[in-house]
Amino acid sequence: MTVRGLPMAVPAPGLPTRVRIHEVGARDGLQNERTTVPTAVKAEFVHRLAEAGLTTIEATSFVHPRWVPQLADAEELFPMLSGLPVELPVLVPNERGLDRALALGARRVAVFASATESFAKANLNRTVDEALAMFHPVVERARADGVHVRGYLSMCFGDPWEGAVPVPQVVRVCRALFDMGCDELSLGDTIGVATPGHVEELLTALDEEGVPVSALGVHFHDTYGQALANTLAALRHGVTTVDASAGGLGGCPFAKSATGNLATEDLVWMLTGLGIDTGVDLGRLVATSVWMAGRLGRPSPSRTVRALSHEDAEGQEGREAHKEQ
Repeated sequence: MTVRGLPMAVPAPGLPTRVRIHEVGARDGLQNERTTVPTAVKAEFVHRLAEAGLTTIEATSFVHPRWVPQLADAEELFPMLSGLPVELPVLVPNERGLDRALALGARRVAVFASATESFAKANLNRTVDEALAMFHPVVERARADGVHVRGYLSMCFGDPWEGAVPVPQVVRVCRALFDMGCDELSLGDTIGVATPGHVEELLTALDEEGVPVSALGVHFHDTYGQALANTLAALRHGVTTVDASAGGLGGCPFAKSATGNLATEDLVWMLTGLGIDTGVDLGRLVATSVWMAGRLGRPSPSRTVRALSHEDAEGQEGREAHKEQ
């Protein structure tokens, strides 16, 4: 499922030579499905993603099943992935979630904060500062155990209830998470309203506040078709970690206008064309997303998946027609 020689690699100045893709489809993607995906299918999905060359695959979330019933099988799923030679981060909302994750041998965890009061209330039923206080012992305990901690920060570029989010407000929460001990921060455009200039302004402000770009990742949604443009702006600023979801799965269950995450295939196509190494086999990744789309009963929203799977289908039809002649 690739087009021979395409995309042609034409490097652009000022960009990194390698990007690490933080794959979120198995967690952020599947948690937003209306129906629960069987555990065995989730496990095969993660295995296929690893075989496609992805090295960081967010596996599941150790939240209360009442919050996210689609991921209620975390204890059953995680041991099914233990032999994979990849990083398997998991989301933990509190110390109880951390206990569950550590008991199964998780070595990378993530907490999920908000830049806005409205989303903190909707997502965690706490104020921003109350949520940070809840995360502090989680981060402290994880770091003491040698566990890598990622801090997600949602609503960095806009909020469905509050509208525009001031950059200093986002920087304050980022700095708090960094000072708390988070190894890495993921800047989330939860409802997909960011534009490249806004991305550049936030990254510059974080630089000035002493949050190193090496500790930052970006997480864009494609609601207004800006995800790749925003990613390119972040790359030009020195960001080398980009979140993406195989097949464009996922959105935000608390933000009704949010469409899917940036599709991993669309990201890989762009990065390949820029001569940036990801280690991902695009053909195998597309095949994986087509397989998962079949399990979900609907086509993938990824433009690259649709283009390459259509190309493959046309090629197959041509081969069959040739046999008949």
